Formats: sequence, structure tokens, C-alpha cells
Amino acid sequence: MPQKKHKPEEIVAKLRQVDVLVSRGQSVAEAVRSIGVTQFTYYRWRKEFGGLKTDQVRRLKELEKENERLRKAVSDLTLEKLILAEAAPGKLLSPARRRACIDHVRQKFQISERLACRVLGQHRSTQRKVPQGRADEDALTADIIALASQYGRYGYRRITALLREAGWAVNVKRVERIWRREGLKVPQKQPKKGRLWLNDGSCIRLRPERPNHVWSYDFVESRTHDGRKFRMLNLIDEFSFECLAIRVERKLRSTDVIDVLSDLFILRGVPDHIRSDNGPEFIAKAVREWIAAVGAKTAYIEPGSPWENGYCESFNSKLRDELLNGEIFYSLAEAKIVIESWRRHYNTRRPHSSLGYRPPAPEAVQWPASPSGPASPATPAVAPRPVMH
Repeated sequence: MPQKKHKPEEIVAKLRQVDVLVSRGQSVAEAVRSIGVTQFTYYRWRKEFGGLKTDQVRRLKELEKENERLRKAVSDLTLEKLILAEAAPGKLLSPARRRACIDHVRQKFQISERLACRVLGQHRSTQRKVPQGRADEDALTADIIALASQYGRYGYRRITALLREAGWAVNVKRVERIWRREGLKVPQKQPKKGRLWLNDGSCIRLRPERPNHVWSYDFVESRTHDGRKFRMLNLIDEFSFECLAIRVERKLRSTDVIDVLSDLFILRGVPDHIRSDNGPEFIAKAVREWIAAVGAKTAYIEPGSPWENGYCESFNSKLRDELLNGEIFYSLAEAKIVIESWRRHYNTRRPHSSLGYRPPAPEAVQWPASPSGPASPATPAVAPRPVMH
């Protein structure tokens, strides 16, 4: 028969019974035999509960339970701290990242799903939900990668504008999610600087108010494959951000500036102002007299203040970043063709953030003349979405 396990209150009562019997003259051995245990068990009980009363034993039992509860709480807090420390290297901003992190900590610490979800703030139904994805996810990803490969210096916002132009009804947040998931690089953006001071050595910049109000031009240098330099004269309309012309030659003088301006004045009319820096080609007497003779005005920036010609400087940086830094020109003729092709793309296709991600001068679509007879019923009313991939 298995030995009965005594409760602490019963043990204290038996010890008190032995004390009473010993006080009445019985030996310890006889008193111990009367309570039905061995002397070894008696002395072990006496060592553990000797001198205690029943209420004191009950309080000791409560303290032991409280101590066990506190030990368990400390252990749980330590485990939660280890779980949070394991998940700390990255922000868990999406359910997918929380789902992956919970699977990781469960495998490492051998804990339950309930505990991991509670510590990391993930609902258990969200953790168990299997992402289905969209049917067009692969096609959209392929188009984003294709556009990112073609336009290596465009960010996901400009890529979104190109996707919408191609027929995709896509949100910029979805494009950003795919962009980051595929590890595509977001071009660094240079912060704008406001330096329109009113102290000496500065000026209040003339603001464009309409097309052909203010034009600006500047020179940019580059090299062909053989190391020889060539220059580019860039001329833009500051109101529409359209690049009006890029003249590419080995050398450009004041006479070349007059030649470019005369062609544009004939095609587009004479602007009110022409802004430039104080380069020798722009402040030449022949150029100033010719511009004044045709009815335009010059707006020279302060020496050493390129930010006052910010529109043209911004265009020059885009030209260098998106084209010149990634192209090798083996001849001047090749440079002229490639740069002119890029200028047309810049005007007609490239989304501009300042224009709501629209190009400054999109190409006009020639609508075909409607046939005289009735339309064929087989002709679709809406054109299908173009496929890029």
C-alpha cells in the first residue's frame, strides 16, 4: 500500500501530539510509534516544522505559493525581454514581418505561438492567415524591375507615374512595397536650400509666371571616350520645365549662343527675360546687344551664386545623373544623337514631381479620322491595357 502523504497542518498536529506524550512520561520512540511514522521521518518533520503552529504553517504555505508565482513572473519577464531583444534589430511595421519574426523566436526559444504573439503584438488569426497575394503581382513586379533597369535613377514615385501611364491602376504604396522587397535602390535626394537673402551680394529671384516669361541657359561639360572635352548649351523654360534645346559642340562661343537663341526665337517667340550666370559667352557685348535688339531682357545672377539660377542647375544635375554618368560617347556625333534623344524623353515621357508626375511637354496624340460609315460592332469600345512585360 502506498504511504500516505501528510499535509503540513497534519504534520504539525502529529509533532504536537508527540510533544504531549513525551511530557506525560512516554519515551520518544513510543510516542513516535503512536503517530505511525518512523523516527527518521519524525526528526525530518521536526527539523522542517519544529516549533511552528497550524496558522504559521498555513502562512508559510501561502508564502511559498507567492514565491513560486513571483519566480514564474520573473522568468516570464526575462523570456519576454529576450524575445523583444531578438526582434529589436528591425522595425516590425507590417504583419508579414511580424509573422516571420514570430516564427523565428518560436524556433529559437521553443515557446508557444500564444506567448510570441502576445509579446510582439500580433493577433493570432493574423499569424495563422496564409497570404494569398494578387493575381497580377508577378506581372507588376516584372514591369517595375524592367522600368527600374531602364531608368536606373528613378525612384518608386516616378516609376509609379510611368506604370499608370502604361495602363496600370496601381497605388504608390504597393509599388513601394514591391520596390523594397526586390531590393531596388532609391536614389538619394538632395535637400533644397533657401538662400534668397536681402543682404549685400544677393538678389530677389525673378519668378516665372507663364510660358515664355523666363528662359535660362547654362553650359555643361563632358568628355568623349578618347578624353576630348565637349560642351553642351542647355536652355530651358523655367515655367513649364521644358528643355528647349541642347547644343552639343567641341567649342561654344558667343556666336553659337546667338545662333541657338535665334532659332528658338523664330520657333517659339521672344521671351521676356533670359537668365544666365556671368560667363564670358553670356556677358559678351554682342550677345547683350543682340538680345536687347530683339526685345528681350537679360537677368544675370550674382557672381558666385549658382542657386539663383536654380532651375537650370537642377536640370544640369538631372542630365549628368541620368545620362552623362552612365554613357560612354565614342564620338561627338554619337553624343549629339543620344543627348537629343534623352532631351525628347525628358520633355515628353519623364514624370516631373513638380508637375504632379507629368511630363512638361507630352506628345500630342493624332486622333484618327472617324470613318463615314457606321462603326463595326466587332470594334472594341475601350482599348485593352498595354502589356509591358
